[in-house]
Amino acid sequence: MINKNQFFKRQIILSEIGEVGQQKLQNASVLIVGCGGLGGLIAVYLASSGVGKIHLIDFDTVDITNLHRQVFFSLEDVGKPKAEVLSEFIKKRAPFTEVNFTNKPITKENVFELISEVDIVVDGTDSLPTKYLLNDACVIKNKSLVYGSLYKFDGYVATFNVLQKDGTTSSNLRDAFPEMATDIPNCSAAGTLNSIVGMIATQQVNEVLKLITGIGKPLTNELLIYNSLQNTQLKMKLKPTILKEKIAKIFKIQRYIDVACTSQNPDWQIAPRELKSKLGDDNLEIIAVLTDLKLPFEVQQTIHINKFDADKITIDSNKTYVMVCQRGLNSYRATEKMKKKYPDLKVLSLTGGISNYN
Repeated sequence: MINKNQFFKRQIILSEIGEVGQQKLQNASVLIVGCGGLGGLIAVYLASSGVGKIHLIDFDTVDITNLHRQVFFSLEDVGKPKAEVLSEFIKKRAPFTEVNFTNKPITKENVFELISEVDIVVDGTDSLPTKYLLNDACVIKNKSLVYGSLYKFDGYVATFNVLQKDGTTSSNLRDAFPEMATDIPNCSAAGTLNSIVGMIATQQVNEVLKLITGIGKPLTNELLIYNSLQNTQLKMKLKPTILKEKIAKIFKIQRYIDVACTSQNPDWQIAPRELKSKLGDDNLEIIAVLTDLKLPFEVQQTIHINKFDADKITIDSNKTYVMVCQRGLNSYRATEKMKKKYPDLKVLSLTGGISNYN
């Protein structure tokens, strides 16, 4: 039988932790949303630290492109559900942690149920709609949220919505970024170096451990921004100005839809191989969605999804229009807008975007 004090000896020996702090970790429950680069490492470290209950949420499967930074998956795991694989890994090395998982997206319909039974929520996603969904739900239900985000060589960490000594709660995501941007790519489109992923994930782990044990100073009312190329960091000071009442109103009308989590109509898609066979056809018109795409073929028009107005595009009913973006998400949004305006027009989105075109 494994001795708990022996297992956590190097941690318990810290006077700030001790057996009391270790028991606090054992009694704690944490929800981790996203089991990729951030979430995978966060889950393993928290389980290894002795957090008693961990619930994992991820709807995705392991892809070969994940392995350079999602280090707890192997080649044999490609194609398997991330949450399930990570759960099994944790069970083999963390005997004092009860771990379970949900292999589906977190949505507006199920978010309250999923966060209700945990002490702390951790954001390990690369989806802006999901980040705002978690933030708003945590504010409404008085749950602390440990936030992490990545963009190329930059990482962002904060601890939101923590109960303060005066009875108020600390700032939340909307105090830093009131409105959800719609044109910021995730790491699949923008790219990321695996070292910054690990740095930000362990920063998030550090925040969770401080919240549970009550030691140190959490990153409340500030957003830490770290650049791995220059080894520089700054802290953006935040004030809690967008409060629960306003966020509750936002929650009622916000959809929090992530295109990556929704099904796309196969009849509105064109595979890369089929597009290649049609290049040069006079009746084919390619429209690039977003202006900074590097494309291996000529396009006839370039649009920005946030400024896209189907009424301003000159239409030829004899042509086939193909929308192209980085990953097939914004191009599908543009296709939907075109089909809504011109239901009989042949408009297609390049499946998987340029990332899938080779």
